[in-house]
Amino acid sequence: MTPLFGHLVGRIARDGPLTVAQFMEEALGNRDHGYYMTRDPLGARGDFVTAPEISQVFGELLGLWCASVWQSMGSPTAFRWVELGPGRGTLMADAVRATRKVEGFHTAAQIHFIESSPVLKEKQRETLGSVGMTNGEWHRDISQIPDGPVICLANEFFDALPVRQFQRVVGGWRERMVDLNETKNGLRFMLSEHAAKPHFIPDAVQGAPDGSLVETAPTGMRMMHTLAERLVKSGGAALIVDYGHAVTSVGETLQAVQDHTFAEVLADPGEQDLTAHVDFQALAEVANRTGATCTTIMEQGTFLNSLGLPVRARQLAAAADSIEQGRDTAARIDRLTNPAHMGSLFKVMGLSSPELVPLPGFE
Repeated sequence: MTPLFGHLVGRIARDGPLTVAQFMEEALGNRDHGYYMTRDPLGARGDFVTAPEISQVFGELLGLWCASVWQSMGSPTAFRWVELGPGRGTLMADAVRATRKVEGFHTAAQIHFIESSPVLKEKQRETLGSVGMTNGEWHRDISQIPDGPVICLANEFFDALPVRQFQRVVGGWRERMVDLNETKNGLRFMLSEHAAKPHFIPDAVQGAPDGSLVETAPTGMRMMHTLAERLVKSGGAALIVDYGHAVTSVGETLQAVQDHTFAEVLADPGEQDLTAHVDFQALAEVANRTGATCTTIMEQGTFLNSLGLPVRARQLAAAADSIEQGRDTAARIDRLTNPAHMGSLFKVMGLSSPELVPLPGFE
């Protein structure tokens, strides 16, 4: 088994079965053996690829979105330009390049990354340096960002946060747990012996039929609350891009990916990526209760097109050095917007302090 498995055996022996969220926290963030703590998972040599790594257009358009928001804020002389879970820093680097000609924007921008992986922090530092930005700061939590107006980007961040799973059985809901299997050489799912407290289950699915499974993301909800509270207090806006569903619903979405292929969730803890679909309705409800204003939830393809993607695609096609390069560029952009690829599954939601409406792209 994996190096993390021995640690999990000891923890389960001491504390009993883990919630799915506790298992994800260990598998992804364990200090010594967690997936994100020990490697760069992105790209062809990693396990998965995100939109910024597919095409520069993604980061360019989001960067221009940020510049437009900054101008609508009255072009403050200083603001916190924040990215949650910035990967290798590719999105921010493309955003920086795209906004060089926006007068005053770079002078005002103070870049802050929310990142827990020491490996990825070094990648991000190198990437920022390659575009001449040396004023970046790193934090583990949104609450650590210094005071001031905020413009925030979060691409494929919330999907990697731990989820709890609850299954409907006769008479109520039980939490799904992770335990050792019968031979103690692997892990298995099992249901808690105790009924789940009603407030753990979203109102929208309380009446789901027996056998239904629902996922909740308490860490994601806490982070959304902190972010929305900050926007209301200091002013600014945030853009959330992730794969998920616009309406709270039942269904298991927790998945593992290894070598660009789906894998068994419990098979290799610490050696594979774990994610779950984002419940955008739940995020919006938290933000609204906090006093922030949320946009409608749009599909990624629709949103990128509304920001002018077709114009940028034509520019890149005209600048291609060869027919092959032009085709490759077009294929990458199509992957971002085509409903058969990322265009429909991935959703986009904006949130802001109440005075900053409408946000660009959502008009």
